[in-house]
Amino acid sequence: MNTPSRAAIVVAVGVGIWLVPVPTGLKPAAWNLFAVFVSTILGFILQPLPIGALAFLSITFTALTGILKPAEALSGFANTTIWLIVSAFLFAKGFIKTGLGRRIAYGLMKRIGGSSLKLGYTLALSDLIISPFTPSNTARAGGILFPIVRSLCTAFHSEPGATSRKVGAYLMQTVYQANTITSAMFLTSMAGNPLVAELASKTLHIKISWGLWAMAASVPGLVSLLVVPYFLYKFYPPEITRTPEAKTLASTELDKMGPMSRGEKIVILVFIGALALWTTSQFTRLDATLVAMLAVSAMLIANVINWQDVLEEKGAWDTLVWMGSLVTLADYLTKLGFIPWFSKTVSAAIGGVPWIQAFLALIIIYMYAHYSFASLTAHITAMYAAFASVAVAAGAPVYVVALALGFISNLCMSLTHYAAGPAPIYFGAGYVDQATWWKLGFMVSVINMVIWVGLGSFWWKLLGLW
Repeated sequence: MNTPSRAAIVVAVGVGIWLVPVPTGLKPAAWNLFAVFVSTILGFILQPLPIGALAFLSITFTALTGILKPAEALSGFANTTIWLIVSAFLFAKGFIKTGLGRRIAYGLMKRIGGSSLKLGYTLALSDLIISPFTPSNTARAGGILFPIVRSLCTAFHSEPGATSRKVGAYLMQTVYQANTITSAMFLTSMAGNPLVAELASKTLHIKISWGLWAMAASVPGLVSLLVVPYFLYKFYPPEITRTPEAKTLASTELDKMGPMSRGEKIVILVFIGALALWTTSQFTRLDATLVAMLAVSAMLIANVINWQDVLEEKGAWDTLVWMGSLVTLADYLTKLGFIPWFSKTVSAAIGGVPWIQAFLALIIIYMYAHYSFASLTAHITAMYAAFASVAVAAGAPVYVVALALGFISNLCMSLTHYAAGPAPIYFGAGYVDQATWWKLGFMVSVINMVIWVGLGSFWWKLLGLW
């Protein structure tokens, strides 16, 4: 489908909804904003334009047509959650620019990379360590880890095609599926997670702090990181099980890097300081966004990154535009009454169904609806607020709903070779065919669902979340 055709579909759907008579109980402005919202999400899926451009056009249209006042249309850009993610992008720049991310991965590999299974765990651990400060899971998995994985494949003479199963196919799947898990473990480890927190705030009226997210995700996340690489090792085993060459390769690369640079040392200190402040926010009363801004400020003062680096971080500013726009749309869908109306209507339709059954059904639908999405953010924007509202209206505990749907918003990226930014990178390497990718992805999604929703529920009970 060419770009004009995709654009025509987006516009036609929006106009069609706009022209439908306003449902009873809704204001015209709420229905019109819903039309803009649906059109925007469809645009995110079909992408006749980049998502930042589509989001910008949407809020411009809301102001032009009088649905929102100009100040209201721009209100999302003042949201502190958005500036948290922008700051986290800039923090990640320090990890990448100084080479600290690569050093961490090679250092772990040198120490515990003696077998294919240990190598898989090592790369997963590397991802976990850098994930709290790398909100672009594409940058983390693609920019930092993929070159390392690809070098390892070559070192073991495992190339796409006949030799792919030596070790390459296993490592590609393991690193990708581990990235799926680490993306769910921190508020700042995937760009859409702060949007989840903001939607929860706007629609459910609760606050999900960085510490709460990390604590709730810690047990199911660590269990998943233990189980999934081992499952892949058994179900999709590499032909090579011993990998002493990995330690040699890591030693060689570390020798090339030389001693730890001043910049790397500063990033480590800032990393530890920010992590300490985030996890003790209940005592310090420091906002998570302020802590992230302090971290970036420290790196700027120490010249670990410079202002040109800030200006060139396109991911941060692109996120600022589309996320600020979406926060505005989501906020005013609630304020104008659409989300409460939708929740009440659907709740009436499922009246009498126990909340556990209703919640599990919504979770499953939410997970596997991602077969229709090529963007985690588009999935969150399209479905999170509505599904969360319905689940809570059915009687499900509000924090369990907010967090479980937030975690599933990441775990669904296991499913397909187009599910999220890192997927085309690892699939495009040519080691795993599409049918195998989908089969493994589905099985991993079931494993993660059992761990996160099953085991996770008991953990959340201990935390007092329900």
